[in-house]
Amino acid sequence: MNDSQTEPDPELEAQLILLAASNHNLEALRTLLRAGSANVRDLDTGYTPLHSAIATCEASLPLSPAVSSGARANDVEPNGHAANGDDHIDRVHENSPETTADEVSISGMAIGEEKDFGRLPELEAAEKTVRLLLQNGAIWNDLDKNNETPGCLAKRLGLNQLYDIMVDAGVRAEVLLSRLDGYELLQDVDDEEEQEQEEGLEHNVLALESDLSAHSAGLDQTTKVEHNEEAREVSTRATLADVNSEDYLRSDLTFTSESLLDKDKNGVMMAWETGIMERTAELLAPDRGLRVLNIGHGMGIIDDFFQKRSPSTHHIIEAHPTVLEQMKKKNWVQKVGVTVHEGKWQDVVPQLIEEGTLFDAIYFDTFAEDYQDLHKFFEDNVIGLLDDGGKWGFFNGLGADRQICYDVYTKVIEIDLLEAGYDVEWETIPVPDLDRARQWEGIKRPYWQLGTYRLPVCTFIG
Repeated sequence: MNDSQTEPDPELEAQLILLAASNHNLEALRTLLRAGSANVRDLDTGYTPLHSAIATCEASLPLSPAVSSGARANDVEPNGHAANGDDHIDRVHENSPETTADEVSISGMAIGEEKDFGRLPELEAAEKTVRLLLQNGAIWNDLDKNNETPGCLAKRLGLNQLYDIMVDAGVRAEVLLSRLDGYELLQDVDDEEEQEQEEGLEHNVLALESDLSAHSAGLDQTTKVEHNEEAREVSTRATLADVNSEDYLRSDLTFTSESLLDKDKNGVMMAWETGIMERTAELLAPDRGLRVLNIGHGMGIIDDFFQKRSPSTHHIIEAHPTVLEQMKKKNWVQKVGVTVHEGKWQDVVPQLIEEGTLFDAIYFDTFAEDYQDLHKFFEDNVIGLLDDGGKWGFFNGLGADRQICYDVYTKVIEIDLLEAGYDVEWETIPVPDLDRARQWEGIKRPYWQLGTYRLPVCTFIG
């Protein structure tokens, strides 16, 4: 027999895996995954096996007349706003102008609306299939050609049990990968030392998987850690804009009545955040006469609200020259009780700690920094700044360009806060449809695509 005839056909293997996942055929899937990958793709749809396992459930759900008459559920995004302005219905994709979001429903409900379908046999089979794929290294955040992760697909279809499994998978992957980043193998060591280090790293990973089981109880502990590296970086205002701190501080900024923009028209801060900032100030500084620290002045929205609460002292750290010039024009430096620190928080905060300056309320909202900077701030610095009984918070924009990413990173930061010694309470605040309100006109890239904001209020544990 010709050797070429005995070699496996990768395309055929991929289709068999996708078919087994779609049919929720666990026995066939286990066999195929012994030699095959849980991350193969369909060339036409971009579906991975996870997408296929979830998408099949749509055919098993009771459909409303609108769907059965031809409205297409897969033309809707699960980010919390409708193209027709109804906040509880999801946006319709531009590539299907003939379909409106209010025409698309499952069992009479809006797409993405939470619905308990009970224990339908097909859904039970799908859950088992999804878990098996995750245990074999399926990537939680791979995108199909409709720009959806498997979790986005589950959310859009109202399959909340499957969505929760995908969120837990994302949390597990993100936390484990962040821990792996902390273990750097030494360069130029002999083979024995390198082997010992790798064994130690493997031991640490297994221990972390065990520790995280309480946070992701829906996943089997043998789940492999796989990840879409291109989507790994936590999206924020700055990462979406692809701006680093040094370039940002050297760039020109433009103030308008509705926004603060950098030279590339990235939104540094925008007026639509006013409601969020007002409520944040109310929760962090509920009483008058408190000592307040704000890191990142921007448009000054939250500092205005802090001032209305009559703080005894009000410290502001701001690094950008243009913002500092604007603060001088608005007489912030002359306000009674206000101290403006010019410079990066990484330089100013250690001085405040050394001086023993304490605060009752702290807010952190910087631009052109990533989650690692926020993590360093609360892990290493808040303990030296916040007095007993004080509260602190931050702008919670992690992953706000996609609902599943926002849900994943909210849980990730909650875990990190707990490990650093903080309790956190979340208050949900509605966000208007910013696309419909034309808030993003003239902005290079929207940094918020969701219908709700989760406002964090952090305190010391105990």
